[in-house]
Amino acid sequence: MDDHQHPPESPDTSHAGPFDVVVVGAGFAGLYSLHRLRAMGLKVKVYEAGSGVGGTWFWNRYPGARCDVESMQYSYSFSSELEQEWEWTERYASQPEILRYINHAADRFDLRSDLQLNTRVLSAVFDAPAGYWTVHTDQGNVVQSRFCIMATGCLSAARVPDLEGLDTFKGKWYHTGLWPSEGVDLSGKRVGVIGTGSSGIQLIPQLASQAAHLHVFQRTPHFSLPARNGPMPPEQAIDFKARYPEWRELARNSPIGVAGIPVPTKSAMEAAPDERENTYQRFWDAGGTSFLRAFNDLLLNKESNETAAAFVRSKICSVVRDPAVADLLAPKDHFIGTKRICLDSHYYETYNRDNVTLVDLKKAPIVEITEGGLRTEDAEYALDALVFATGFDAMTGALLNMEIRGIDGLLLSEKWHGGPRTYLGLMTAGFPNLFIITGPGSPSVISNMVTSIEQHVEWIASCLAYLDAHQISRIEAIKEAEDAWVAHVNEVAGRTLYPLAASWYLGANIPNKPNVFMPYLGGVGAYRQKCREVADGAYIGFKLGSS
Repeated sequence: MDDHQHPPESPDTSHAGPFDVVVVGAGFAGLYSLHRLRAMGLKVKVYEAGSGVGGTWFWNRYPGARCDVESMQYSYSFSSELEQEWEWTERYASQPEILRYINHAADRFDLRSDLQLNTRVLSAVFDAPAGYWTVHTDQGNVVQSRFCIMATGCLSAARVPDLEGLDTFKGKWYHTGLWPSEGVDLSGKRVGVIGTGSSGIQLIPQLASQAAHLHVFQRTPHFSLPARNGPMPPEQAIDFKARYPEWRELARNSPIGVAGIPVPTKSAMEAAPDERENTYQRFWDAGGTSFLRAFNDLLLNKESNETAAAFVRSKICSVVRDPAVADLLAPKDHFIGTKRICLDSHYYETYNRDNVTLVDLKKAPIVEITEGGLRTEDAEYALDALVFATGFDAMTGALLNMEIRGIDGLLLSEKWHGGPRTYLGLMTAGFPNLFIITGPGSPSVISNMVTSIEQHVEWIASCLAYLDAHQISRIEAIKEAEDAWVAHVNEVAGRTLYPLAASWYLGANIPNKPNVFMPYLGGVGAYRQKCREVADGAYIGFKLGSS
């Protein structure tokens, strides 16, 4: 353990347990883990770094933050009562509404009594002879637990670029993933935004309506599709609630954990040009990410993908009045969908405002942050505030920010130095009784996260019940099974266009991070079946035993 991570000499042991399960994180995954495991009679403790529950939706409070999965489906399915009583107000729920929903669930199921907020887990170390994990927190807690569940989230380790001079900036700076809970008033200020990914695309129209002038510093443009968001039609909510069991089952067995998205049977190249254009237009008018399901090979075939990309580029050029700005906003360096596809509300129209300037960082990179703003290789920009919409150390960052040690003191960061290695995205060899929810090697960020979270929590709960029923105290992924799964994940990804883009799916946004495609692209339904087969076979690929 590093010196600065040692617990105080007299740690707070008032909640020392021992526990059956320690859960790290109190977002959708951590809360459902607590609810499900506590109902089994297990003694569970949840530690959460934030001052409130919600995970991603607690931290990402920036103006315009919104989900890109329709709200009727981005919700818990484990309680029919909760499904029926909660009323969503919009097609795509905003951050404040999702956070209210999560807090409602925490209260409805009386989860707060087993939560400790404002507490960051510093380390989790496995004692092999004793067969338990010892967890240290920054509040001095030292607790022991038979099992650990990492519900730390895929997008929770905010990345602030290492820019020279940031500490000298006289104005205020913010990160979208660490937005102040009290909000930020940027009215009448000169504001700079660095980053035009999903967060930036949601935030920029909001800031443009406040700022005296907004400079958008763009290195790489992203494809964005219209959300077509609006109030939730009452008849749609009524129909969904009446058929929730059917919708949920369809989602669980679908490719991306969402029901109602058509499964295309035709290649884009098989369609005549007019038919292809009309199909794209129909999906464009409907809004949402289902645009990528217009044809069955948009993420498999370069030529087909280019027809979709060209359609979207033409839409950008039809909206943005300045041809030079439109050209900068139209992506040409990656296939559409291979980087996180974005949804927006009037993003491209924002660049028609007189108080918005797009700065091309490809042409002239940032040299430094100055006391009064930002300097690129060819200009200096006076700013009162700076906003980083620069994303996250995705999927592994939150895990590797902790000191996690398995058998023989092996550090997880050492084991994963060449990229994450898991079996099913649920466990990693050498770290017994440590579960990861929506970890690398599972559908995770390529799916409806709530659907995937519930599947993982339920698989873990069933696993713990099996272990208890058979008086087994230890489960660990077998290295050979892990190697085979990693190879399979890579092989499936390699059939697609995804690995060809320098995306955060590969960790390409983090300096020196191994570029390994992390999510599993085999589909939610197929993955779920594989997990079921493993469990039904008495946990094939896992070593079961007693400490």
